[in-house]
Amino acid sequence: MARPLSEAVIYELHVGTFTPEGTYAAAANRLAFLRDLGITHVELMPLATFPGDRGWGYDGAAIYAPHPVYGTPDELKALIQHAHGLGLAVLLDVVYNHLGPDGNYLGAFGPYFTDRVKTPWGDAINFDGEYSDPVREFFIGNALMWLRDYHFDGLRLDAVHAIFDQGALHILEQMAERVADLSALTGRDLVLIAESDFNTPRLVQSHLHGGFALHAHWEDDFHHALHAYFTGETTGYHADFGTLAQLAKSLEQAYVFDGQYSTFRKRSHGRPPLHVDPSQLIVFAQNHDQTGNRALGERMSHLLEPSVLKATAALVLLSPFVPMLFQGEEWDADTPFLYFTDHHEELGKLVTEGRRREFAAWDWSSEDIPDPQSPETFHRSKLRWTELDDPAHREILEWHRSLIALRRSIPAHTPAEVAFDESARWLTLRRGTLLVAFNFSEAAQAIPLPAGDWEPTFLEGSSFSGRSTTILTARL
Repeated sequence: MARPLSEAVIYELHVGTFTPEGTYAAAANRLAFLRDLGITHVELMPLATFPGDRGWGYDGAAIYAPHPVYGTPDELKALIQHAHGLGLAVLLDVVYNHLGPDGNYLGAFGPYFTDRVKTPWGDAINFDGEYSDPVREFFIGNALMWLRDYHFDGLRLDAVHAIFDQGALHILEQMAERVADLSALTGRDLVLIAESDFNTPRLVQSHLHGGFALHAHWEDDFHHALHAYFTGETTGYHADFGTLAQLAKSLEQAYVFDGQYSTFRKRSHGRPPLHVDPSQLIVFAQNHDQTGNRALGERMSHLLEPSVLKATAALVLLSPFVPMLFQGEEWDADTPFLYFTDHHEELGKLVTEGRRREFAAWDWSSEDIPDPQSPETFHRSKLRWTELDDPAHREILEWHRSLIALRRSIPAHTPAEVAFDESARWLTLRRGTLLVAFNFSEAAQAIPLPAGDWEPTFLEGSSFSGRSTTILTARL
């Protein structure tokens, strides 16, 4: 039986680059490694079939068919069955806000799309216009298929802010109701997790509070606060972030923007996360977007020194929210994760040119950006498992393993108590009998601790030296 989200540690992976072989069978052979690390939920990036061999999966065109390059449908089922045998739940990333620009023939069979609104990827799906009932059923049926026929334990719904529905019963709410019915019928705990740019608790609030009753949603503010503070990057959507106060707020409630004015958006953004449990918020230091949408696909290990990387891992894994790691993050993989595609020549050229224009907003030079269409870009993104033979990578792996084990000692739903000093650059995070003191300055300094009899754990010392993470527990 899979652990509930309140006890989850999620691991996001791309089947094609997770192993040298890039297949379901090869991924299955690595699942015991994830289980031993302390992972509870494995999240696969989208599998819907798209033209070509290489891609992230967000340009899927045949959403009922698993991408054949990774293996057969039966091999996908075998991967999930093997995961279940190890006690791992398996989640699937699905895209219901658009279909890929190539190989998408749905529009020839009915009014699946509408030009009343546009997404960043073209016409929106017709969830609320004329003849939309069969369209809604087509996508809800797809969600049920993955859960019922393949035995996935949940779905991550991509960019739901680009799903437009003005009807009385929103498609997300209807999908949640149908999944709840399937869960009751099968006796399995099935979950729906949304990705959203809106900072709205409505996604996960109950019907009683006017919500859609999804189980959780990704919270980008946590990432942005952490990334901007440690890297100093304040371009693009990081422009609103960069202070320790924002990082502290993200540790308390995940949302940083809960109604304030956003200079990046040039409007007020978000609302307070009322009636939201920490187990309904997914947080991370890295994911496919935040890594792969960089010009050079740099991981945090390419941007920060090891002591700071240890701090970011502790902030994510010891937060009160549901933590997620991105493939290779657990050992600070040296390989980048780049954006790669395999479109036909004309479309591929447009994608390459458009991506280079996009990077201008981030002050990234387009001269050395890898060509998404090049097979080499894809192959460079594959994890090199031989890196685990390096003691430095093994040290980071053990750090993550220890943090996950320590997280298990904290009762679920234990809130965070945070104190910090912006100018002195220290922060303390307390959750019950666990206390983490972060010294982000270069020099050693005294850090005031909350009242109690605290003693260092086996992870780090208590000297509060420069750039250190000190973990203590209360002596009871």
